[in-house]
Amino acid sequence: MSGPAPATVRRSAGEVRERVAALPDPELPVISLGDLGVVGSVAPGVDGVLEVEIMPTYLGCPALGEITAAVRDVLRACGHPEGRVRQVLSPPWTTDRITPEGRRRLAAHGIAPPVSPAPTGPVPVELGAVPCPRCGSRATRPHAPFGPSRCQSVLWCAGCREPFPYLTAL
Repeated sequence: MSGPAPATVRRSAGEVRERVAALPDPELPVISLGDLGVVGSVAPGVDGVLEVEIMPTYLGCPALGEITAAVRDVLRACGHPEGRVRQVLSPPWTTDRITPEGRRRLAAHGIAPPVSPAPTGPVPVELGAVPCPRCGSRATRPHAPFGPSRCQSVLWCAGCREPFPYLTAL
């Protein structure tokens, strides 16, 4: 005979934030949502229900559904089954929100992190502005406007003669 299921401990907003921040990004699993800088406020709403704010990297991000589902799983596991995930567009996410650790992880996996600070107008295309994550050469140039995911383009390095993905500065 089995008894009632054990009650789930209700975790604090800080603990929920830590767990959400540790989730891997579905399109770039080498970086966590926290290091990508997409996790906003984690706090009770006006009705007392815990809310997690997520800043999409861009409108139409195909990973947003998967991110939302993963955050809901964290909320349930942390004792907040009624918790909400809110997509926040203001202030908009920019690549400046990527942490130094996130930039290091991207580069370690062959993805050139965006050059900071992010431009405020049209994205300038400057030859040699982005160092190659493989050899460090600044002799790089655009190769293809679209890369492995919608938020990446492909650059080419004259130093090691290899293409590499570049996380597009937004």
